[in-house]
Amino acid sequence: MSPADNRAAKVAVGIVAGGLSLLAAGVTGAVVAEKRAVARIWNRADPEAGEGFGHLRGRPVTVVADDGVPLHAEIDGEEEEPTGTTVVFCHGYALNQDCWHYQRRDLTGTGRRVFWDQRAHGRSRRGRSDNTTVDQLGDDLYRIIAATVPPTDRVVLVGHSMGGMTVLALAHSHPELFAERVSGIALIATTGKINQVTLGLPSVLGRVIGASTDPFIRTLAWQPGLVDHGRQVGRELSFLSSRLFGFGTGEVSAAVVDHLDTMLRQTSIEVIAEFWPAIARHDKLDALHVLQEVPTLVVCGDHDRITPIDNSEAISEALPEADFVRVPGAGHLVMLEKPQLVTDALRTLLERVAAHAARPKPSLPNV
Repeated sequence: MSPADNRAAKVAVGIVAGGLSLLAAGVTGAVVAEKRAVARIWNRADPEAGEGFGHLRGRPVTVVADDGVPLHAEIDGEEEEPTGTTVVFCHGYALNQDCWHYQRRDLTGTGRRVFWDQRAHGRSRRGRSDNTTVDQLGDDLYRIIAATVPPTDRVVLVGHSMGGMTVLALAHSHPELFAERVSGIALIATTGKINQVTLGLPSVLGRVIGASTDPFIRTLAWQPGLVDHGRQVGRELSFLSSRLFGFGTGEVSAAVVDHLDTMLRQTSIEVIAEFWPAIARHDKLDALHVLQEVPTLVVCGDHDRITPIDNSEAISEALPEADFVRVPGAGHLVMLEKPQLVTDALRTLLERVAAHAARPKPSLPNV
């Protein structure tokens, strides 16, 4: 090698080494910043620290979906005075039934309550990939109702995010059920149609990020074990992401954020990738007319980055008799962030349902 070539090689090595050093310093700095940010949150006094998230359990029931997938459900309130109403809670994407912790804890005396894990989430089993659709979730809900709700009970459906989509899918495929059995509906932080994911970012950047979500998730799914391992060891980044995208502008308990983060990390990247296209294609706005005669509650935080509040406003406009609760400062997990407000709104809905119950609803046909 000539002296000139040797000098050029040294310069190139120096540039590469310098670049790697800067990259390493940046990564190290980011990790240190994340750890410090999380430490500051965890060091605050936290009244929810001993809440026991994920430990509330009911009587377990296995419900077999129409494609043979076992679905896990739990029933609360069977020992209480019967009210003639069963409330069925449907959780959102990448979560499980424990997202309803506060409502499960506080809605005693309101009738039987059914909590279930949607397919491939929580304790429910995973089905074939071609059955990973919102329509299938609606069919699963139909089976859950048939298996867990007494024939003479009224049904109130509560859906958060993807769970709200599940309710609308059921309305689309079984409108007769809403004329005969379903006596109340709560749609929380959800949408009738996914238009564009922006994650709360400025419009141009948000559209770019939203458009790349599907291929990005599919790419991650190529190495699910590696990605899931990274999600487990990168706890600080995962925690901060859960805080940013799950909640709004106010102070949120570290224990609550950790509860959300735990549910998200328990959902494998393969399941997340498999469900995303179905959610992205979701369009059940035409099912809203089925809900016209049913007492309905619509709830959304005005800092929801996942299903922004204009989605809930569109649902409310299509259902002029619905009660619309706008929660200032709250994000997507509004039932964890502002639990008392959501629980009170659900109690009000159940009072409306009782007032509309002039006579028992007919029995659900056998399925």
